[in-house]
Amino acid sequence: MTIKAVIAALALVAVGTALAAEAPAAPSAVPVKHPTLKSCNREATAKKLAGKERERFVKECLANKAAPAPPH
Repeated sequence: MTIKAVIAALALVAVGTALAAEAPAAPSAVPVKHPTLKSCNREATAKKLAGKERERFVKECLANKAAPAPPH
């Protein structure tokens, strides 16, 4: 093969790879805020909960915040 043929073949592979790559996803207009253990623990600390009460509160906090808000 000649050098021109090798360069042409490499160029075709590079272009094909670039075209096959997916475009990055666009960021959504409304960011989705997911609950975190950290935020629920902060709330439990603010309420001065401890032991089983704290565990129950954090579990419910994560479950309640995970549910999507109803549309307006």
